Amino acid sequence: MTDDVATPSQTPHLAWRDPALSAEARVDALIREMTLVEKAAQLYGVWVGASDEGAEVAPHQHDMEAPVDLADLLPDGLGQLTRPFGTVPVDPALGALSLMRTQERITAANRFGIPAVAHEECLAGFAAWGATAYPVPLSWGATFDPGLVREMATAIGRDMRAVGVHQGLAPVLDVVRDARWGRVEETIGEDPYLVGTIATAYVQGLESAGIVATLKHFAGYSASRAGRNLAPVGMGARELADVILPPFEMAIRESDVRSVMHAYTDTDGIPSAADDRLLTGLLRDTWGFTGTVVADYFGIAFLKTLHGVAGTFGEAAGAALAAGVDVELPTVKTFGSPLLDAVQQGLVSEELVDRAVRRVLLQKTRLGLLDPDWSPIPPVLRGADTTADTDALRSTVDLDPPANRELARRVAERAVVLLRNDGTLPLDARTPRRIALIGPNSAVPTAVLGCYSFPVHVGGQHPGIDLPTLHEALVAEFPSAEILVARGTGIDDAGTEGFTEALALARRADVVVAALGDRAGLFGRGTSGEGCDAGSLVLPGAQQQLLDALLDTGTPVVTTLLAGRPYALGRGADESAAILQAFFPGEAGTAAIASVLSGRTGPSGRLPVTVPRHPGAQPSTYLASRLGHTSEVSSIDPTPAFGFGHGLTYTTFDWTDLAVEDTEVPTDGEVRLALTVTNTGDRAGTELVQLYLHDPVASVVQPVQRLVGYVRVDLAPGEGKRIHVGVPTDLASFTGRTGTRTVEPGELELRLSASSTEPRLIAQVVLTGPVRHVDHHRRLHADFEIHPQACG
Repeated sequence: MTDDVATPSQTPHLAWRDPALSAEARVDALIREMTLVEKAAQLYGVWVGASDEGAEVAPHQHDMEAPVDLADLLPDGLGQLTRPFGTVPVDPALGALSLMRTQERITAANRFGIPAVAHEECLAGFAAWGATAYPVPLSWGATFDPGLVREMATAIGRDMRAVGVHQGLAPVLDVVRDARWGRVEETIGEDPYLVGTIATAYVQGLESAGIVATLKHFAGYSASRAGRNLAPVGMGARELADVILPPFEMAIRESDVRSVMHAYTDTDGIPSAADDRLLTGLLRDTWGFTGTVVADYFGIAFLKTLHGVAGTFGEAAGAALAAGVDVELPTVKTFGSPLLDAVQQGLVSEELVDRAVRRVLLQKTRLGLLDPDWSPIPPVLRGADTTADTDALRSTVDLDPPANRELARRVAERAVVLLRNDGTLPLDARTPRRIALIGPNSAVPTAVLGCYSFPVHVGGQHPGIDLPTLHEALVAEFPSAEILVARGTGIDDAGTEGFTEALALARRADVVVAALGDRAGLFGRGTSGEGCDAGSLVLPGAQQQLLDALLDTGTPVVTTLLAGRPYALGRGADESAAILQAFFPGEAGTAAIASVLSGRTGPSGRLPVTVPRHPGAQPSTYLASRLGHTSEVSSIDPTPAFGFGHGLTYTTFDWTDLAVEDTEVPTDGEVRLALTVTNTGDRAGTELVQLYLHDPVASVVQPVQRLVGYVRVDLAPGEGKRIHVGVPTDLASFTGRTGTRTVEPGELELRLSASSTEPRLIAQVVLTGPVRHVDHHRRLHADFEIHPQACG
């Protein structure tokens, strides 16, 4: 074991500063010079809050952490700075200055001059005061547009990197298993292929901007029993392998992701933070991941306090290190003195510390933090006088520029889903009419924000960005209309005192826009968000009663949902004139909704989650086996009101001329299909061609169908396009009885569908030849090619 106290001497040999050497050689040289205490210091963060005066960051105290004295810690070094921008409201320029000065202090204090990695949340944009609030991940899923999501993530990453941040704690790759779970808004959807493709695109964008992306939560968090946050998970090995893990596998294979965060939960009695089969055997040894594994906040301590698999914090630290966790977040708890004591007592091997610190220092080296020309000055402050009066810097950095707002608008517009329309929509903006805007989300600026947006997550009187209410958006979109507004009820109010005024306005109106849904919050302070789980999928509070009463007025009702999860709408599912679903669509969300209402924007979003017909038919996603569908032996019918992938447009499409190149294909081959999609309406529109696989007979029970591909097709009125699809038989693989991934011979159906409930064309094929085993090198995607359709 090395000595725990460094000898005050000249700086050691600087091989680790030499960019001409490999990163591995540099890190090995550095580790040889470090004491145990210095190595351990690289394995934890400190939760800080940047100063709005540009001073050094100050430790942020939390009810789950002990006070931290930076002066005592910094001489040994520091691995991470936790959320300097996302802890308190701070002007971006002064926050960057504060972070710069803190990095100067950190590098001056430790004998190697190693800076810290600064990380932030970015689930719906950079979670900092004044930064663009983009739609939440569930809206990303609703776009079915990886390219647009990649573009958004690149913009988010650029803003973070510009102010000195290195790592983003996103995206969430949890696949929704029960929509009652409060964190559904943070997920991309209920299908692993959709989650994988959208999340991978987000990672690619973030990493291209120089930000370390973090896949979370690895793995199984979303499958907690009864949709309760941080509840036990009881899934079997095949559900884990075929539903939960594929998005992570795809992101690791197809992006340069550099970090993974373990999940809070335990699965079949094994906490993720102490699961070496998951964090080392699968993640590293099989998939080849080489980055860092970071703890979800307080997750290592939870091995003792919540899971009960460690008797002391030192045991918890040893178990996490042995499993493959490298960094403790958000602050030092178990990787400090408990870990050091355990190593000194021979209870934890120092080799585990060396393994983790090597990964951490390799990442810092590749970030350029150990280079001789590294500078703590972030890009936004280069050329600025950082020694002058800080007031001169205030308001000089814009994290919500016009280009960001335009991008947020495009994402929001593409994510709005039209669930139902009897012809009431679109509403011509030029026609004089009386619109009654009624509901708890009618005039609330933050109704468009999820729980990890800065104004909701941190709070404050001034959000730092412009958040037009739905009322303001309708006034702007419909200048010829008279807009009547009534709240009716609160989001989760039980009373009906406001109904009288609301119903009177509804009766006077030509059309009602019912603004319903959620209030994002944390740990019970909202109806959606982390720790805000739902007992059922009834609209919160008295909103269903309000909707029913509005339907009874006889005025056409356009039910408009600003929400973090899908809700059963009772009568509203069938009796609303139209239904718009927007999953917390961000700062441009109300304008996006208004533009879809008027028809200025054609709706093109599709459901990333099922909308149930009955609020108690949960947990249920479309990925159900035959026993999960309606039957004569149960009084509960899980048939949805609107299926996964559903979404209407303002035009119509014909799907024709299906051609199958060969109906018999070997188990190591590829099925070639082609079809034509034609816009038969008088408006431009976007059709989403979804490819589902149905396996009638398999050696283990399979979902009735599962998504294996999709493509957006933009069509002008009367235009047709020929779509060619190559479907590798690898996509038919599943985890068999022996635990290996298998492609079996036999019949298959490839369903070309408008949604999980709307098949349009079906190709029946037969796989021939032997059973085939595939691994993590298998093909993951169908190939789509779109060609103009010749006229005549």
